[in-house]
Amino acid sequence: MPKRLNYISWDEYFMGVALLSARRSKDPNTQVGACIVNSKNKIVGAGYNGLPAGCDDDHFPWEKQGDFLQTKYPFVCHAELNAILNNIGMDLSGCKIYTALFPCHECTKAIIQSGITEVIYLSDKYEESDSAKASRLMLENAGVSCRKVNTQLDQLLLSYKEEDV
Repeated sequence: MPKRLNYISWDEYFMGVALLSARRSKDPNTQVGACIVNSKNKIVGAGYNGLPAGCDDDHFPWEKQGDFLQTKYPFVCHAELNAILNNIGMDLSGCKIYTALFPCHECTKAIIQSGITEVIYLSDKYEESDSAKASRLMLENAGVSCRKVNTQLDQLLLSYKEEDV
């Protein structure tokens, strides 16, 4: 019997882990996940956008607009930074990060400082923002490659039905 042919690629697998991680986010507007992978295609970190550990997400705002301290922005930790902070305790030099959304300038600083050498993203919906422009400038200057994920998939359905295993 020949091997199955319709298996997913590494890019699809790791972006899938990032998207699954995003499902943990409690942000009502934006759910982003990230997955860090080493040169041997082993996952070494994952994260999603949310409040820092120990902060009760019922006691902080989730608004997008209003007075700064009444919005989510000063409190939420982005997925990329969480993935870096949640890594399994290893040096991230030479690793890749898969992220659902092109990283902001603050996460880009952490990506560069951690030694990650490639960013693979799904969406770049804020491409024209100053934050995204600053990110691209820093990534290029630091020699960190970035690319949109390569996939022909529109979706990947997961089933929790025992008979599907």
